[in-house]
Amino acid sequence: MPIASILTPELREMLETHDTEGLREFCEAMHPASTADFLEELDASEIWQVLGHTDPVRQAAIFQYFPQEKKLALMREAARPRLARLLEEMASDDRVDLIQDLDPELREAVLPLVAHAEREDMRRLLSYAEDSVGSVMTTDYAWFPEDLTAGDSLARLRLQAPESETIYYVYVLDADRHLVGTVSLRQLIMAKPSARLSDVMERNVLSIPIAQNKEEAARTLARYDFLAMPVVDPENRLVGIITHDDVMDVVVEAATEDAHRMGAVGPMTENYLEANFATVWRKRAFWLSCLFVSEMFTFSALAYFESEIEAIVALALFVPLCISTGGNSGSQAATLITRAMALGQVKLSDWYRVIRHELFMGLALGLALGAIGFIRAALTPEEVLAKKELRTDKFQARIARDHPLVARKRRVVLPGNALEAFEGIAVRKINVLLPTDAGPEVVPEESTEAYTVYHFPANCEVRFLMINRWELALVISQAVSIICLWGTLVGSTLPLVFRRFGVDPGIASSPFVATFVDVTGIVIYFSIAKLYLL
Repeated sequence: MPIASILTPELREMLETHDTEGLREFCEAMHPASTADFLEELDASEIWQVLGHTDPVRQAAIFQYFPQEKKLALMREAARPRLARLLEEMASDDRVDLIQDLDPELREAVLPLVAHAEREDMRRLLSYAEDSVGSVMTTDYAWFPEDLTAGDSLARLRLQAPESETIYYVYVLDADRHLVGTVSLRQLIMAKPSARLSDVMERNVLSIPIAQNKEEAARTLARYDFLAMPVVDPENRLVGIITHDDVMDVVVEAATEDAHRMGAVGPMTENYLEANFATVWRKRAFWLSCLFVSEMFTFSALAYFESEIEAIVALALFVPLCISTGGNSGSQAATLITRAMALGQVKLSDWYRVIRHELFMGLALGLALGAIGFIRAALTPEEVLAKKELRTDKFQARIARDHPLVARKRRVVLPGNALEAFEGIAVRKINVLLPTDAGPEVVPEESTEAYTVYHFPANCEVRFLMINRWELALVISQAVSIICLWGTLVGSTLPLVFRRFGVDPGIASSPFVATFVDVTGIVIYFSIAKLYLL
């Protein structure tokens, strides 16, 4: 049972009986996230009735824990003045995220009702590029002038704390709001009350440029393990901070987008079960169509080697094995390189090291898989390797005197040159299965010093063995090894190439690499088979 279902009947009963005290206690007794969970199954009007029993600050705290779609539904149901008051109490970065997703008409109706300072703050944050750190930073931070004492700073910090996103770091600014240092809460507490901030602050401040990509900013914050970092403009003036919770949102968003692209799905921000069907269909159908068209080249490659497949049907049995090897190794390499690039472990300048590393890795993996392929191909039954043909007419076989006919009950073994089988293709051995109404053995009817001619009845099944299992095993092992190496090199190189041309490396992931290597793998496989067997 969902957690929201537990209290839903009681909440509705409290609304019907106008239990003001009980609803106020419900809103304020638990953590805001828990309160939001229990309100999930109520409709928008009921939620607003419940939230009306607490103050706007608590309303904003609970509101931020609703899913984005729920927030938008609530915004559409509420009165405009109430929305304006709610936005004023929300954290600056949270309300900007919400305002961006609002219907333009509702947005323009609500913004004029918001207090001037908060309204200008929202407009400023909305002006930053969506992928920049400015779009996710918050302007709710604590700051002091450098000539303030530690004792006065603690007293002032108590006043700023309710409006600040975090108070673990306090930023020290000069008269022109240039960032000159930082002081941690620990340093403030440990310092003498008379000590000036300029004497206890850290002057070597790590900051993030406001135009920096938000994913790079997230990596920087994670690298130094900070709870927050200052964001500055080109003149080193403090404009906001980015906190660890902002970073978590950025990381989750980036990881989700990469996962979607690696699965050949257009990036989705909506909840999976609540997303519009047509939207999901469009995002999935586009890439599936591209991959489907690309896979058509597999048909062209197989058609090109039609004569080879017709001559040795057993080659077709190992096509899935060989091409899946290339697709799997390529997808594996692409995933590793794409993730390493996302984490900043691999840069474009490392292309030579990447290729060298994957070259040796591809060789090692290819040898391991090639050995497995050799064993599997060597275990292929002889009946599977033979090309079968039912002879409905009588026929004869001419056998050299030094290669006597071998007969085992209804099965007769002939040398490869006993029958005219396939022009230009060597036949290793011929097995003839006599019909059930034939005699117990085949008797020669003509004989010379050089050869003996045997006559066979109609309705015999003739099996032409074109290759033996060891030749096939050699071809399969070499093809698997080379295709694995090729797939590994393609999978590791494509993300770098895509990044070089400004394309998201996530596109060069599993489906794309697998499709490309499938086509080229078929060419490699049949080229090796043609070289050795035909």
